[in-house]
Amino acid sequence: MSDPGRLDGKIAVVTGATRGIGEAVAVDLAGRGAHVIAVGRKVEPLEALDDRIKAVGGSATLVPLNLTDGAGVDRLGASIYERWGKLDILVGNAGVLGRISPLAHIPERVWKETFEVNVSANWRLIRTLDPILRRAEAARCVFLTSGAATKLRAHWGVYSISKAALNALVATYAAEVANTPIRANLFSPGPVRTGMRAAAVPGEDPMTLPAPEEIAPYIAAMCATGFDRNGATWSFTDKAFV
Repeated sequence: MSDPGRLDGKIAVVTGATRGIGEAVAVDLAGRGAHVIAVGRKVEPLEALDDRIKAVGGSATLVPLNLTDGAGVDRLGASIYERWGKLDILVGNAGVLGRISPLAHIPERVWKETFEVNVSANWRLIRTLDPILRRAEAARCVFLTSGAATKLRAHWGVYSISKAALNALVATYAAEVANTPIRANLFSPGPVRTGMRAAAVPGEDPMTLPAPEEIAPYIAAMCATGFDRNGATWSFTDKAFV
């Protein structure tokens, strides 16, 4: 009997793949047999990721790409189609914090960049990758959200609002693919031992938080062919759909 956790022969895109949760997910998926198309801003961290993936017996294609480069994101679908003809998995992990600050004090450039990475880049990914996701037997899309999208605390405005917009984006896409084999869902990791969390809450002891490697298997489970939920949000903190 085959292992339901295996992803042999699957092609997976992971954004923000060079650190934190994205890096852990890329290594986890590769270890399960998926070929990972790792998207990150800088070549050197991507090469370090490639070493980690090879160490678990996996394989990867490295894509140096800043997600604020809209034209570059738009070309991704055609490039994948030319080489593999389909896409089985999309993990939209890349995100930026913006700035912890009152809304009235957030510079326009910070607002624009936060929405460009957290929202618009994921819309562009959906737009360019949807045709090849439809060519897969049972494509799975998982986007990383945050409890901040609904808690709406003071000073977290630009991040919270961008994640709320992401939630609406993914819920809409899930509704649009409901009658196809594609499934699109959200994953809310809660506080995790990452650089972003350290920047947001600098006084927190990081060793009290789960490591990204503890999060990754849950995301991998949502990428499996047998996972059939659609338009749902899994909370790692609650260990339940919320």
